[in-house]
Amino acid sequence: MPDVASTEELRERLENIGEALADLALDALRSAIEDGDADAKARERRLTRARRSVEKAAALLADREPDPDLEV
Repeated sequence: MPDVASTEELRERLENIGEALADLALDALRSAIEDGDADAKARERRLTRARRSVEKAAALLADREPDPDLEV
């Protein structure tokens, strides 16, 4: 039987994923501004929505209420 990660381990992984999504969103935003990449703006919005969802899940696993600003 495979090892099952603890809630704390999953929360930490989700927080790391949230940070990676934030970095990708910033890169997309930079591309939209600097290069005029129209697709990058939509990509940034999608990545930001994903980050908020992941951060909300991490907050739930930490047994705290998610930040209301994270509503998707």
